[in-house]
Amino acid sequence: MTNPLDYATPGPFTDLTGIDSAALETLPADPLTICAPVPTMVIQPHDARPLGLPADRFAERNIRPAAAIVRQLLALDAVDLTVPRPPDRRVIGTCRHFAVLATALLRHRGIPARARCGFATYFQLGNGLDHWVIEYHDGDRWIRLDAEVLGGSVVSHPEDLRPWQFLTGGEAWQAFRRNEIDAQQFGVHGTENWGPAEIMGNAVRDLAALNKLEMLPWDEWGRMTEAYQGKTGPDYDELMDELATVCASDDTAAVTALYRHEALRVPVDLSEVPG
Repeated sequence: MTNPLDYATPGPFTDLTGIDSAALETLPADPLTICAPVPTMVIQPHDARPLGLPADRFAERNIRPAAAIVRQLLALDAVDLTVPRPPDRRVIGTCRHFAVLATALLRHRGIPARARCGFATYFQLGNGLDHWVIEYHDGDRWIRLDAEVLGGSVVSHPEDLRPWQFLTGGEAWQAFRRNEIDAQQFGVHGTENWGPAEIMGNAVRDLAALNKLEMLPWDEWGRMTEAYQGKTGPDYDELMDELATVCASDDTAAVTALYRHEALRVPVDLSEVPG
C-alpha cells in the first residue's frame, strides 16, 4: 500500500527549489491555511480576458512547473504569497494550475499531497466537467480539496469533497463500465469534447499525476490521440480497466509499475523541466 510520505516530497513540476526563501518562509503549517490564498493566485482565461491584459500573458496557461508559476506571481507582485492578489496580478491558468500550486506548497511544508485529474459534478448539474483537485493526507486518510473554489460557494465543503462530487479519471471510467454514468455527460465545458475518450484521457493524466508528473490538460502522449479520434479498441479499454483498478488500489508499487507501460508513460520531451 501507499506510504503517504511518498507524496510529501516534490516531483519535477512541484519542486520549489530556487524560489527566494523569503517568499516561502511565511507559509503556515496547517494544510487549509496553506491552501487558502491559492484561489487568488490563478485566474482562468475567460475571467482574465475582460481585464484587458497583454495578449502574451495568456501563454502563462502553458506553464508546467509550480516554481515557474510562483516566479511569475512574484514578478507580477512581490507581496507575500499568503496575501490575496487582485485579479490582474494572478497567473493566467487552469484548474490544473491551482492544483499544482497547492500540491507544491503543501509538499514544501512536508505535507503529503497529490494532484488528481478527473471530473467535478458540482459545476453544472447533471454533468461531470473536466477538472483537477488535490488530496492531502491528514495522518488518517486522504482528503480531497478543490483549491480553485476553496472559500467559495460553488460546492459545500470544498475543503473535504464528498464521494461523487469529484471522480478521478479512473473512477469515472469504472463508473462508465458499470453503466452508472452516461459518458456523454463527461467532458470539457464549452467544447465538443465529451464521452469515453475524455474519461480515458483524464485517467491517463491521473496516473501520471500519481507518479508526480502533473501534465497540462491538453498534453497528449501514448495512445491518447488515437483514443480521442476513436481509433482504439477493446485492448485499450482493457488497459484502462487495469489503470482504473491500480489507481484505486493506492498501491505505490503497482502505480509505479503500470506507469512504465509504453502507452502510459509521459515522454521525456513533455516531462522535462526547463533549466
